[in-house]
Amino acid sequence: MQPTSDYPVHFAIDYQEGPRDRLSIGLRFFFAIPILILVAAVGGESFQFGGGDAARFSFATAGGVLFLGPLLMIVFRQKYPRWWFDWNLAFLRFTTRVVAYVALLRDEYPSTDEDQAVHIDIPYPDVPNELNRWLPLVKWLLAIPHFIVLIVLGIAAFVVTVVAWFAILFTGQHPRGLSDFVQGVIRWGTRVEAYALLLTTDRYPPFSLE
Repeated sequence: MQPTSDYPVHFAIDYQEGPRDRLSIGLRFFFAIPILILVAAVGGESFQFGGGDAARFSFATAGGVLFLGPLLMIVFRQKYPRWWFDWNLAFLRFTTRVVAYVALLRDEYPSTDEDQAVHIDIPYPDVPNELNRWLPLVKWLLAIPHFIVLIVLGIAAFVVTVVAWFAILFTGQHPRGLSDFVQGVIRWGTRVEAYALLLTTDRYPPFSLE
């Protein structure tokens, strides 16, 4: 396993010091509904209304993470269009801000364009020199062990978040250990996403929360 310190995905969420907003924490699910709808609106969801003999109305939202396009470009042209990369990185940062808010790691409402306290940096790949043109075809398969571990870690992170919810309501503080664990799970998932979905690196993600 390669060292985690120089892995080409740099991720951190600032720990929120001081008393937390208990009202926001207590009603976090309801406060998050508008921003979750916005995530769905840019995440590639489609909706249909009507059925049977009734007139049918449908629409599709924006495309979320661009996967198939970059895959085909890397395989056939050994290119990763910069604006596609910029979109994927911006979308990843936005959704991670929302995850951090829902997971009680931060109290400020997620911004659609400012980094706030969530920091993600992924270097733009030099495709001909850094990426194997055929590897994107099997990265999803190679990442299956990570997906399995992340399912287990996701369940654990949910339980930890529920525990943290009660802890913040009673003490006004988010226990640092619980915060670090949830952040570690998100960091792990971000590395796997960069490898298997964003296709920005060929380095296999470490099995690590650090």
